[in-house]
Amino acid sequence: MTAPAKDLDLSILPPEYRAVFEAQVARVAALEEQTKRQEHLIAELQQALYGKTSEKLNDDDRQLAFEDLEVALAEIEAHKLEQPPEGDKSKRKKVAKRNRGNLPEDLPRIERVIEPDSLDCPCGCGVMHKIGEDRHDRLDIVPPQLRVIVTVRPKYACRSCTDGVTQALSPWLIEGGLPTEGAIAHVLVSKYADHLPLYRQSQILARSGIDIHRSTLADWMGVAGFHLAPVVDRLAEHLRSSTKLFVDETTAPVLDPGRGRTKTGYLWALARDDRAWGGDDPPGVVYFYAPGRHGAHAEKFLTGFNGILQIDGYTGYNRLTKPSRTGGDPVTVAYCWAHARRKLKEVFDRDGSEIAAEGLRQIAEIYAIEKDIRGMSPGQRLSARQTRSAPLVAVFGEWLQAQRLRISAKSRLGEKLAYIHRHWGGLQTFLADGRVEIDSNNVENLVRPIALNRKNALFAGHVEGGRTWGRIASLIETCKINGVEPFAYLKSTLEAIAAGHPKDRIDDLLPWNFKPSS
Repeated sequence: MTAPAKDLDLSILPPEYRAVFEAQVARVAALEEQTKRQEHLIAELQQALYGKTSEKLNDDDRQLAFEDLEVALAEIEAHKLEQPPEGDKSKRKKVAKRNRGNLPEDLPRIERVIEPDSLDCPCGCGVMHKIGEDRHDRLDIVPPQLRVIVTVRPKYACRSCTDGVTQALSPWLIEGGLPTEGAIAHVLVSKYADHLPLYRQSQILARSGIDIHRSTLADWMGVAGFHLAPVVDRLAEHLRSSTKLFVDETTAPVLDPGRGRTKTGYLWALARDDRAWGGDDPPGVVYFYAPGRHGAHAEKFLTGFNGILQIDGYTGYNRLTKPSRTGGDPVTVAYCWAHARRKLKEVFDRDGSEIAAEGLRQIAEIYAIEKDIRGMSPGQRLSARQTRSAPLVAVFGEWLQAQRLRISAKSRLGEKLAYIHRHWGGLQTFLADGRVEIDSNNVENLVRPIALNRKNALFAGHVEGGRTWGRIASLIETCKINGVEPFAYLKSTLEAIAAGHPKDRIDDLLPWNFKPSS
């Protein structure tokens, strides 16, 4: 569009028209350049979403890519909006509709009225009168407020004797310490929900003139972890009484002081989430720290649980299915179809295998049914699976056996097919129970925050630190999946414990029973 304009002889135009024309050409050229950049960024965003490499990115990396691309797109859009149509510089283009976010009604609202510079009518008729108004809600963010709570405990004495002295007890979690329970809760949430290591929190406080060493913050966390342990233990009891649980594990490195390096520990996640079929029990998760990945740890954590265990393909759980199991009856395992799909996807992405592509297509058909029945009752889900899913699973099983006869067991594809075959029994469990999910993605989503914290903090400083990590993360993540604000919950719970909350009413302190104060 701009190339022919360069070839025009503008000398024939009057100077004032020539200037306007040149300005318009320059504006169009700038808009064309911005549009090209925008199209390029959109293409990159689509590649991140739907490209072959998209599945190689974990959720955190993908989110980072989205954030940067969306920032760039927003910058271009803002540049366009700042350029009004020629000849009407007083009017801006209408802002494009986007997800503006949600502004809850209970947020404090401060009204600011912006009046025109003058209310005099341009025609000289006098002062104009109000005929209406435009109202617009905008989100304002005030940095965290630091303040000092001065606690005064008056002493009272009897005028007639020396024994009648009374004073209120100090309802503090840390007796004689510096932090309020709210301050401790903020440190916990910052580290385990927002993934800010303690040394960074110390640096942030220092910018406000408050010099608190990270070791002091660690002390606060340790005290909190000790007092919150009974709540987490009770949460675990609730989960183990369920008829179905998800289980997964992820690494949690801890420092090995004697060797001057880290050793690999694990956080095991026990999760309940029955929302997909309208179960009455609230969702929850508990993380147990263990020094290894041996199945004996899972057997210990699951003592008292008798039901269906939804897991990935890790063989360490097999000991729980045997009659000789310690701590309960043999459990039924339900293996994860997402892991089976992932095995085929790895081969397809690397080799472009048509066999793997066919397997992925068949699995996609099974998942399409699961999408249709999500939210239905267990009976409805079971009926749909027996009618629609079971034939597809049977066809996939026949296809699997046929391909294993054709493909070398030592090939990359042969190994993936063998993996699916080994877990074939557990992959069919979902066909017999409407409460069972087709995969273990629920619990995998709950171990991602652990990975984020591991990425930022690198490792726990001690085995006990790993246990505290698990305890606090259990309460924070259970809050999140129940729609409870973690800071408000932890502050209230720590205050209740400091005030001597009765041990026989510990269920009142579980996240799903939290009632925020008005």
